[in-house]
Amino acid sequence: MKAFRAHGSYRAGKRDQPFSVDVVATDEEDAMERLLSTFGSRHRVTRRFILVDGIAEIDPAVSNAPVVQSHFGVSGNPSSIPKTEEE
Repeated sequence: MKAFRAHGSYRAGKRDQPFSVDVVATDEEDAMERLLSTFGSRHRVTRRFILVDGIAEIDPAVSNAPVVQSHFGVSGNPSSIPKTEEE
């Protein structure tokens, strides 16, 4: 699993609401599916009204999203990432 950051906008009434969301997924396609599913359930926005400008893989340590911190076991600062044997 990897951490991804997606940004774009969705229709909220007559205006577009910008967003930037961090998700945990296996690849970009899975990240897109999780993003669309989350916005649909939380904001009742249909998929055609969600416009994603980009999805990029990020380092989990730079994310403040609780789901990312919980999954990777980080507390928001880069020094808290557990070291592997290779490093």
